[in-house]
Amino acid sequence: MLKEAAFYLGFGSLLTHELDAMSNHEWRLLPVLRALPDETGMMVFVALHVPLFAVLLALVASSRPRMRRLSRLAVAGFLVLHAGLHVLFMGHQGYEFSSWLSETLIFGGALCGVVYLVLALREGRAPTF
Repeated sequence: MLKEAAFYLGFGSLLTHELDAMSNHEWRLLPVLRALPDETGMMVFVALHVPLFAVLLALVASSRPRMRRLSRLAVAGFLVLHAGLHVLFMGHQGYEFSSWLSETLIFGGALCGVVYLVLALREGRAPTF
């Protein structure tokens, strides 16, 4: 139960972070999107999240247990990687994620990812590649 709660809280933090990313102009940090006019970059950023979220939701809720397990491990790993990317971007002039809410979503999500990964590995359900 703790493992599932950690996953869903982490996943929820990631999705909510993307809402927060709008007010923090995250597209201005991304290599391809920052080259676009601001309004265009914002629209592309939002539009790309529709298929991204659809695919992620389908994968983590897959009826195939192996696909669901691997997808959740990948999302949990991304939560940790994502926090690391934010640490790297903190020195960037356009970085705006400095509120307690932004940092809680980013680093709280990473903590949930770590908890999920540790509990999943303890269960011996780590993927075998």
